[in-house]
Amino acid sequence: MPYKIPESVLVVIHTTDLQVLLLERADRPGFWQSVTGSLDTPDEPLALTAAREVAEETGIVASEHRLQDWGHHIEYEIYPEWRHRYAPGVTRNVEHWFGLCVDRPLPVTLAPREHLQSVWLPWEQAAARCFSSSNAE
Repeated sequence: MPYKIPESVLVVIHTTDLQVLLLERADRPGFWQSVTGSLDTPDEPLALTAAREVAEETGIVASEHRLQDWGHHIEYEIYPEWRHRYAPGVTRNVEHWFGLCVDRPLPVTLAPREHLQSVWLPWEQAAARCFSSSNAE
């Protein structure tokens, strides 16, 4: 498997009344997060990465809803347990934030190798459950 590109998206899927979808990681039970994923190629448009990851991880088709580039990105240190996925010496990742607004909580089709379960929660509860402080933000 080729190394992951250290540039990714975070997609917060939420309803108009701010219920947020969280996914529990299969490789880290108890770790809840929004949709995340790395670019497939260095020149892949960020919005395409966001829509692809939403479809892969939830089955939701982003083009049927309101995908918004929040125009914000962060750089963070990659968790040591996931560094083996990146080229030797790569320790930092740039993450671009998106929101996907849906009208109501939607059923989710999980990628079983990636996630164990999903839940829709009011935004305050979702933020409290996220294992990543940047995702909670």
